[in-house]
Amino acid sequence: MKRRTVLATLGGTGVATYVLQSMIAPVEELKAATASGPRVTPPLLGSLQTTTDVLRQMDAASGSGSLLDTARRHLRFLVDLMKTGTFDQETGRQLAGVIADTANQTGWYALDGGERDEAQVLFAGALRAAKLSGDTRLRAGALSFLAIHGYSGEDPGSAVTAARTGRQGIQGRDAPALNAMLLTREARGHAKLQDEPRAMAALEEASALCSRGRGEDDPHWLYWINPGEILGQRASCFLELGRPAEAAHAFNDARGALSHDEARTCAQFLSRAATAQMRAGDADAGAATGHEVLALVDGIQSARLDDHLRTMLGEARQFAGAKPLRTLLERGDTLLKERAAA
Repeated sequence: MKRRTVLATLGGTGVATYVLQSMIAPVEELKAATASGPRVTPPLLGSLQTTTDVLRQMDAASGSGSLLDTARRHLRFLVDLMKTGTFDQETGRQLAGVIADTANQTGWYALDGGERDEAQVLFAGALRAAKLSGDTRLRAGALSFLAIHGYSGEDPGSAVTAARTGRQGIQGRDAPALNAMLLTREARGHAKLQDEPRAMAALEEASALCSRGRGEDDPHWLYWINPGEILGQRASCFLELGRPAEAAHAFNDARGALSHDEARTCAQFLSRAATAQMRAGDADAGAATGHEVLALVDGIQSARLDDHLRTMLGEARQFAGAKPLRTLLERGDTLLKERAAA
């Protein structure tokens, strides 16, 4: 594995092959090719990691649309540093870890922005960089994003495979939150496949792990796992399984954990909650929640959020005769036109 191939493209190789390679490929020696390049130091790496962390927090608030180009440039700088910098093996592994985390985040911004092909390439690159770093948690992170790519598209089976492989790689680590997150990804894959028993079993295990709190080995970048997140994922599974009443109930139970500082995340959650309420036949509750969503989305750039909004408004059309939903539709259709023109 040459350093220049850390962000190699898939090149036609299927996701399953990359998942397998992430487990069996040996961790190779990593050191600078030259002693004349810029010296990579711990303070420099700390600053570069902080940039990735700040972008991650901005994404939760405002979506990917304003971040993708910045993240691409940041990632490009990191990869150039890997190619030309001077470092020992340990520092090189730490640099590979920052690259893996940044590639994961950049891939997520691409996926959230509707760039699915680019996202898949970046997640594959993150897997390679994580392997170089020797940090199995970063590899699990890349696999978790590949799982989202799978269940949000047409390959939910790959979501199950990726999530299970991620858990296998972190066996022996004290990381209940990371395991719980991977289990929610597995559950979403099972739900998309209409396998309710396995989806519910994965969620029950995730809930039990979440109740333990954070472990010594849980990574700093995994900040969003809490009981509300598990309930929200349960609700999303119920929605996928055609059980909207249970989905609406679970979304309602999860609302207390929402952080309104994370407006994009909150808007996506509430749009699914409104969809569940309307599918369960509660037009008034769906309209009220839908108006909450529309009040949040100004300034948020996210193709996935727009998809959720279209789904929510599609449900509202089933109740177009009800005045609260007529108002929601008028407001929502206007907003989507404005977002498309922006």
